[in-house]
Amino acid sequence: MEGVKLMNRTDTKFCFSAELLPKILEEIQNDYKCVEIEGKRICSYKTLYFDTEAMMLYHQHHSGKLNRYKIRKRSYVDSGISFLEVKFKNNKGRTVKDRIKDSTGGELGEKSLTFLNKELPFDPAQLVPVLWVNYGRITLVSKNSAERVTIDTGLEFVKGDKKIGMQEMVIAEVKQESRKASAIVEVLKKHRVHEGGISKYCLAAALICDGVKINNFKEKIHQIKKLNTNDTAANSLRRAD
Repeated sequence: MEGVKLMNRTDTKFCFSAELLPKILEEIQNDYKCVEIEGKRICSYKTLYFDTEAMMLYHQHHSGKLNRYKIRKRSYVDSGISFLEVKFKNNKGRTVKDRIKDSTGGELGEKSLTFLNKELPFDPAQLVPVLWVNYGRITLVSKNSAERVTIDTGLEFVKGDKKIGMQEMVIAEVKQESRKASAIVEVLKKHRVHEGGISKYCLAAALICDGVKINNFKEKIHQIKKLNTNDTAANSLRRAD
């Protein structure tokens, strides 16, 4: 893991059915090692996303703005560690991430605001906690190149007393220094899983937040709708109809 931190990288996303995951893992087992923490290979993550009251960061992503930001507190439940993270997507398609250790919860203390002031082009005092995205994550490290793969399962979106489960969908992200041949990408293509996805924050906000624009995400949401047929998810996804 030390060799594949990849804090400045390219990301390639895929969404596919959870039913397909065992087959994918079986076919790539000779190409990757799996991260294990205290005997667990599916680790629990809880992520709190921040935005302005007007949902500026969400709407910038929705409108396709380049040089955009996401701000979140991520808790690694199994190891008991939490970070405040700034994720920046630049106009060259690269993801640059910086972070500091921080407490869980929605408060941004003096240390947090000092860090955010250095990272953001706007006043971080505008930020408020918006929603949680929780999931189990499998992390794979390539045996052959500087590549890390994250596979998120059992997604759950939470805002106040609203909760949406996306149990039938998997989101995989291939993280590399630069795009190159990848064993998992080839296997996914073989199973007709094509590159493309929506950020977990934007999907959650589109489904659970009132008053946000969703027009530019409708096609992606319709694709995701085919993977989620349980009542809770299906009812939420109908918003894109």
